[in-house]
Amino acid sequence: MKLIKLRVVFAIFFVAMVGLGAMPAQAVPPNPILYLTVIEPYTVNGQNFLRYRYDVFNKDQYPADMFAPAPNLPPCGSNTNSSRSWVDFFDQRGRRLYGFCALGNPSNLGQIWFALPEGQVPPSYIYIEINDRQTNTKYRSNLADTVM
Repeated sequence: MKLIKLRVVFAIFFVAMVGLGAMPAQAVPPNPILYLTVIEPYTVNGQNFLRYRYDVFNKDQYPADMFAPAPNLPPCGSNTNSSRSWVDFFDQRGRRLYGFCALGNPSNLGQIWFALPEGQVPPSYIYIEINDRQTNTKYRSNLADTVM
């Protein structure tokens, strides 16, 4: 528990230090600051998994329109109202682990996750990319731990 608090304090310090720099008049969303919140077991169709839940510390710095439905952009499978921005998890080597294509608003960045079968060793670190499909801009997070 102390390690989680230390990570949050570090993230707050990092954001505060970045905030001391000059910001342009039209601020561009920052890169996400990702941290692990909990690892929880769950079962689907008789198979056991571990779900790694994450939060984006600076999610409030993303505009809501980045996560609005975007029917004018390519669909996510059969979802023709998927959001303008998609979020993908990657391991430290760049292999995609999981993704979200319909978060709906920036606060949902506090409820993202990926899962692995129970017993599978997780990558040491992961990161996310928020892909704003309308502007063709990707925002890459820090490397975040997969252990508490």
